[in-house]
Amino acid sequence: PPYMLRREIVEGAVALSDFEEMIYKIEGEDLYLLATSEHALLGLHANEILDGNKLPLRYCGISPCFRKEAGAHGKDTKGIFRVHQFEKVEQFVFCKPEDSPKEHELLLRNAEEFIQSLGLPYRVVNICSGELGTVAAKKYDIEVWLPAQGKYREVVSCSNCYSYQAVRSNIKYRDKPGATPNYVHTLNSTLVATERTIVAILENYQQEDGSVIIPEVLVPYMNGQEKIKKI
Repeated sequence: PPYMLRREIVEGAVALSDFEEMIYKIEGEDLYLLATSEHALLGLHANEILDGNKLPLRYCGISPCFRKEAGAHGKDTKGIFRVHQFEKVEQFVFCKPEDSPKEHELLLRNAEEFIQSLGLPYRVVNICSGELGTVAAKKYDIEVWLPAQGKYREVVSCSNCYSYQAVRSNIKYRDKPGATPNYVHTLNSTLVATERTIVAILENYQQEDGSVIIPEVLVPYMNGQEKIKKI
C-alpha cells in the first residue's frame, strides 16, 4: 500500500474527527501518513460496483504504519510496545452481507493460527458493544500474555464493519447486470504487528541466563540459529 493517503480515502474508512489525534497529516497537503493498510485496501474499490459472483475479495497488506499514539496518556512510554512507526500485516475482505459472519471467523482463525505457530499464550476477547466505537459492528481482540507486565495485552484487532465503510466509500455489488446494487460488507484484521509480537516472544521465551529461545517456526529465517544470547 502507499505510505500516504488522500483525505477522502481516510474518511471512507473512519470518521476523521475521531481519528485525528492518532494520524499524521502532511502539512500543506491533503494527505495523511498511513495509519494502517486497512485504509488503503478499502480505497482500492472506492466508488465501484463489484461483481457479486467474484465475492468475497480477500486482500493482504504489508506496510509500515505511522501513528501519533506512542506513549499516549502516559501509557507504554518505554520500550517498543507502543511506537510512532511499526510494521504490520493486515487482512482485509469485501463480501456479501450474508457472508460477513463466516469471513469474520476466518480472519480470526488466520490470526489465531499465526499466534499458535509462535507458541505464545493468548486469549480471544469478544469486545462488548459499549467499547466498539463507530466503525465496527463486531470485534475480537487477541491478547498475548506478557510476563513482565503480568497481564494480557492486545496484539490483534479483528473487526466486522458491516456496511459502515462501504457506505462512506460508496462500494456496492450486484449479482447480475441490471440488478439493483447493494452495499458490500468490509472486514479487517491484524495478522501480525511485528513490534508487539517481538515483545511477546522476548518475554515468553527468555531464559534464566538472559538468553532467548527462538520459536521453532522462526529458526529457518534465522539461518538455523535456535537461541539469542550474549557472545
